[in-house]
Amino acid sequence: MGSIGGATIATTAGCQPGQTAASEETPQNELPLYGRTPEEIKRDKEVMAEIFLTEPELETIAVLCDIILPATETAGSAGDAGVPAFIEFIVKDIPSHQLPIRGGLMWLNGESNRRFNTVFKDCTNEQQIEIIDDIAYPDPENKKPDMAYGIKFFNRMRNLTVTGYYTTKMGIDDLGYKGNFPNVWDGVPEEVLQEHEVDYDPEWLAKCVDQSKRMETAKWDDDGNLIS
Repeated sequence: MGSIGGATIATTAGCQPGQTAASEETPQNELPLYGRTPEEIKRDKEVMAEIFLTEPELETIAVLCDIILPATETAGSAGDAGVPAFIEFIVKDIPSHQLPIRGGLMWLNGESNRRFNTVFKDCTNEQQIEIIDDIAYPDPENKKPDMAYGIKFFNRMRNLTVTGYYTTKMGIDDLGYKGNFPNVWDGVPEEVLQEHEVDYDPEWLAKCVDQSKRMETAKWDDDGNLIS
């Protein structure tokens, strides 16, 4: 889910603020992906061409996403990262989400109309938070049966929003995740080499244990021999 969703966000909304989705090299209707099989690319395009959620539903999802993950001093909001597009894709790609999401949005608008005589997305921020507080942090000692569906819906939305956000460059940067980096390796210790009566070939040693070249990618010839 995360890998497909992250690719979808990168395609539809970009991973960096101010960056357009389409580039000069990639037409807007193409998927700038790598490591995808032709069958996977075909499936992605089919899903992206489908329409399930309505514009009002997508607008409500966008409001919810930014309530769940608002912008901070160090990172943009879920909306800035393109999470609504991720959720739109997932709802089409995994149909089991469709009824719970649409039903949850209907419940949310029903509750909003009951309290404030308008749909959720048109409420003030204070009114929206009043409803969200009841379903995001339910009191286990004071269970409200009429809130049960809303609580279940919000849990699903929260999971999708967090998944979508933290599979984007913005979310990963906000976590401070650096990924895998090469460490410093000086080779097998000399005493171990002597114990096994082996040593390094000087040419190989210069190519593989020279720390000044540790950030360079190794190159090999067609026969599997190390070039540099």
